[in-house]
Amino acid sequence: MKDLVQSVELGVSQRKGVNVTRPRVWLKNEFVRVGLAESLCTYVMMALGLGSVAQVVTGQGAFGQYLSINLGFGLGVAMGVHVGGKVSGAHMNAAVSLTMCVFGRLAWKMLPLYVFAQLLGSFLAAGSIYAVYYEAIHDYCGGNLTVTGVKATAGIFATYPAPYLSLFGGFIDQVFGTAMLLLCLMALSDQKNKPAAAGSEPVVVGLLVLLIGISLGSNSGYAINPTRDIGPRVFTAIAGWGD
Repeated sequence: MKDLVQSVELGVSQRKGVNVTRPRVWLKNEFVRVGLAESLCTYVMMALGLGSVAQVVTGQGAFGQYLSINLGFGLGVAMGVHVGGKVSGAHMNAAVSLTMCVFGRLAWKMLPLYVFAQLLGSFLAAGSIYAVYYEAIHDYCGGNLTVTGVKATAGIFATYPAPYLSLFGGFIDQVFGTAMLLLCLMALSDQKNKPAAAGSEPVVVGLLVLLIGISLGSNSGYAINPTRDIGPRVFTAIAGWGD
């Protein structure tokens, strides 16, 4: 009987050992670690940023203005860098990942992983904010989910052009805004020039996004980020807003 109890205890401990060590083995895989980190930091950035938009739109001015959205995304970016910066670099932006590949700071084979992780994080963040603000959104628009119009709510999740903006104007707007983002990011990390002080990178990058929002945001919402915009846009198409 004693031998039987010992064998059962040994089997339980071995099973526990497998359950404990298996996640550690998975997390040692570079692709898994980087993918999870990039998804999580993108999710954090987007949840906080989209949440700030939802609060301003549904609150109809009672809970902030345009500056609140700029601050929400700027601080959201800073928190995202804190969440995944040491693991994936916290790109949270396909344009940033592509630029890192072009300059040899990221292997090309990692680009699809980064893009997929960013799309997943932004899509899930859009779903989370929709769930949190579900009642507020439907109270605001009366249950009529529209992309355009006085009570349009699709702009909570993705960016849309101002009524006066042409397709070409929107293209120039986004190219210029993204170029300013990438130029400043590269300067902030240039050790041969004047990089951001060690430890201050999240705050400085967040301030950069805030600055772009303040100066270049009115034309089309300063997405300056394909994966930030595509994920939530796909979500709204599925959730009831349509094309």
